[in-house]
Amino acid sequence: MSFEELVPESSYIVRFSDCDPFGHLNNARYIDYFINAREDHLRDTYDMDLADYAKEGLGWVVSGHDIVYVRPANYNERIVIRSSLIAMDANRLWVEMTMLNAEGTQLKAMLWSRFTPIDVRTGRRCEHPDSFIDSFKRLVLPQAAPGESLQERASRLAKALKAAEPAA
Repeated sequence: MSFEELVPESSYIVRFSDCDPFGHLNNARYIDYFINAREDHLRDTYDMDLADYAKEGLGWVVSGHDIVYVRPANYNERIVIRSSLIAMDANRLWVEMTMLNAEGTQLKAMLWSRFTPIDVRTGRRCEHPDSFIDSFKRLVLPQAAPGESLQERASRLAKALKAAEPAA
């Protein structure tokens, strides 16, 4: 499995209506951008349509978000969002999403989201079917440093991007 398959990315432009009075992407809108990008990645990279799963009775709800803001995303700026499945089990999915500048050299924000499977017919928590786990376990990109916090992970990634940035 290639890096591009494990960590799909897409490009977006920060919209005026999503910004605060200072022209920065509003803090609450980061999550919208991340979740929309992940849905795009599932559809475009893995041919996974959430509506198809819902028809089969399986859905997911967010059981938690942890986010760290590193640099502002500005009005009309082109950004890149990457996402990856970093862990999964019968009861949860853990997804890491990063927002970068267009060149992919500066980290703007990082989000860790936890998703819990639900039976859409009952609205209650359920377990991932074995077939789902078998299909998607190949897409798990384990963390490079298991056990590190989100802040530590974001700091390590920001330093790695800065070190890889070409000299001006």
